[in-house]
Amino acid sequence: MRFSIKVVPGSSRDKIAAWLGEDLKIRVSAAPEKGQANAAVEKLLAKALQLPKSCVQIVAGHTSTRKTVEVSQLSDEDVKLRLAQIIDRADGA
Repeated sequence: MRFSIKVVPGSSRDKIAAWLGEDLKIRVSAAPEKGQANAAVEKLLAKALQLPKSCVQIVAGHTSTRKTVEVSQLSDEDVKLRLAQIIDRADGA
C-alpha cells in the first residue's frame, strides 16, 4: 500500500497524529538533517504497524515534508485499520 504523509520534524516526541484528508500527519523528534527524520518516520511506522523496518519505505519526497510511503506485507485494509486504531488510542477513544 502507498499513502501520503505530512511529516513534522523536530517535534517534542514521535507520534502518528491524525489523518489530514488523504495525508497521514506524523510528528518525529529527529531533525530534518542527513535523513534522520526519514529514518525516524520509517521506524515509527514499522513499529506501529508491527512490521520489520524493511517493510516500510519512503518512496518519494525524501527532502520534503510531504512524502509517499510504501508498506508491504499487509493488505491496504490492515494498514488502514491498524493506523486508525493507533490514532484512536492517541486521541483517548
